Amino acid sequence: MELSQVSLICKSLSDPNRLQIVQLLTSGEKCGCELLEQLQIGQPTLSHHMKVLCECGLISTRKEAKWSHYSLNCDQWTTFRDYIESIRCTCSTDNKEKVGCCCT
Repeated sequence: MELSQVSLICKSLSDPNRLQIVQLLTSGEKCGCELLEQLQIGQPTLSHHMKVLCECGLISTRKEAKWSHYSLNCDQWTTFRDYIESIRCTCSTDNKEKVGCCCT
């Protein structure tokens, strides 16, 4: 995963409403109207948040008549998770006295 994509995803997840949307979608696909029922935001605000989440690839959208249905994009989430999990603190015990070492 390119760092620019990681940065875009991290920015998109920096909003509490978007984190709540992601959490709601972990139980499966939801219509925009279902999301609105559970969130304390208006339809234009939901549209903005969904646009941000879709643009970074975390959320997929499916149109059915006039309704939009949203779901997690598992491929993108897996790639992002794998990147995050690859970040390791590898300080040795000999380096504990270094300023800024994560092992102190």
